[in-house]
Amino acid sequence: MSELEPGQQLVGRGPTAVTMERVADGVWLMRGGATPPIIERIMNVYFIEEGDGVTVFDAGVRRMARHIAAVGRAMGGIKRVVLGHAHPDHRGAAAHLRVPVWCHEAEVEFAEADDGQPYTDYSKLPMFTKSGPFRLAMKVLMHQVWDAGPVRIERTLAEGDSVAGYEVVHLPGHAPGQIALWRERDRLALTTDCFYMLDVISGEPTEPVVPYDAYNLDTDEARRSVLKLAALDPLTCLPGHLGPVTGDLQTRLERAGAAELAAVA
Repeated sequence: MSELEPGQQLVGRGPTAVTMERVADGVWLMRGGATPPIIERIMNVYFIEEGDGVTVFDAGVRRMARHIAAVGRAMGGIKRVVLGHAHPDHRGAAAHLRVPVWCHEAEVEFAEADDGQPYTDYSKLPMFTKSGPFRLAMKVLMHQVWDAGPVRIERTLAEGDSVAGYEVVHLPGHAPGQIALWRERDRLALTTDCFYMLDVISGEPTEPVVPYDAYNLDTDEARRSVLKLAALDPLTCLPGHLGPVTGDLQTRLERAGAAELAAVA
């Protein structure tokens, strides 16, 4: 097991253990889900403090459900889960939490379906990497390990709606109804998978990049969403994997979007 970073607290034992840390005013991050050879605890779940409980943003993977529920109870109760999008590593635990689930109106059909990411093009993934049979492993992880199945959506969201003191920003492409939560007062964005911070093949951390093409509904639209996020000029981004990300984010995100756009020009 990897060493804990300063400020992290371990919750649970063994391979299902997660960590908790405060990452912004009123925001806590739970890291969990993955084990070597994938980077440890690569799935992020955010707890947004409210006066009478917490809003959970993204639901990680299935085996995180027990810890999400326990931490939620300790923080006054989970009022709702808001899905950044419905991919298996983001809705994974939601079906086991028995709380209201909200998502963007364009994501409902995927959140409520057996397969929340039917447009994945596995043919674009390598058959093998240094870790083993990558393509087969991803199919098994996404459909048999990470996902607890469909969830019933209680309320839909749209661009500009307010949730727990944050504004909903629609960032489609990786998923049709992908959203970020934006807090203007400190220019904080919870960004789910608008951008990646790792190479999904090697597992190595990277600068912000557009999500890997095989996992996207529309990669061109995903690039535009990275540039839309950059235009907000965030000071801190809290992504779906790794992070937090700070430091001249506008330039780094513009570079990510422009580089990918140039690559297909």
